[in-house]
Amino acid sequence: MLLTKTNDKKIKEKNMFNDVLLVASAVGVFSGMLLIKKFLGKEGLIGWIGIASILANIMIVKSVRLLGMDATLGNVLFASNFLATDMLTENYSYKDAKKGVMFGAVSVIAFLIITQVALIYIPCAGDVAQESFYTIFSFTPRITLASVTLFILSNYVDIKLYEWLRKKHNGKKMWLRNNLCTIISNGSENFIFYFVAFGGLFATKDLISFAVSATIIEVIIAILDTPFLYLSKKQRVKKGVTWQEDQEKE
Repeated sequence: MLLTKTNDKKIKEKNMFNDVLLVASAVGVFSGMLLIKKFLGKEGLIGWIGIASILANIMIVKSVRLLGMDATLGNVLFASNFLATDMLTENYSYKDAKKGVMFGAVSVIAFLIITQVALIYIPCAGDVAQESFYTIFSFTPRITLASVTLFILSNYVDIKLYEWLRKKHNGKKMWLRNNLCTIISNGSENFIFYFVAFGGLFATKDLISFAVSATIIEVIIAILDTPFLYLSKKQRVKKGVTWQEDQEKE
């Protein structure tokens, strides 16, 4: 009995460590995005979308326990793309947000092609990486194709809805459009993605569990990223067109 309680305590401590690491990762990534915007402007944010998209598609193959639920990694990075497009829309223009989405899609497609070509190479006798390389990247094509398709669709829905709400409220209630758009776009994407990318590889109940947990986690992350969007508005825009100027052109 004592051994069981000790094991349960260790498991809870490990799960709590993952939860703390999740929050710390989100804060770290979002803070980094503010620095990217400050020093690299809109080009940096567009570049970040490409980087985050590639890394998220690698990390998603790992399953972990987060907030007491089975989940896959990559949630923070996927969510950061929505924050990046929101930052682009708020601080530069709707057109820049669309460029970011397309750059992210092109980056992931390039990643898919290059890694699959790398797998074709015949390793030498002394190679020790091929097996691990194959384990990670042979899983990727189906995941990436599903990810690219849904990435484009969900992000376009996000920026379209975001732009509509921004115009409707005349630039006010930024917290509402930031959270509402991310939750709707990300939530619908999760359920479709997990069934398309992992259907037949996991039981249906596990896929539902992954989709629900990812949605809950990303809702929390969406709420967490709101202050960073407001902070991005306080930074001086160094390059590009602000949304007010974009409105005047329209």
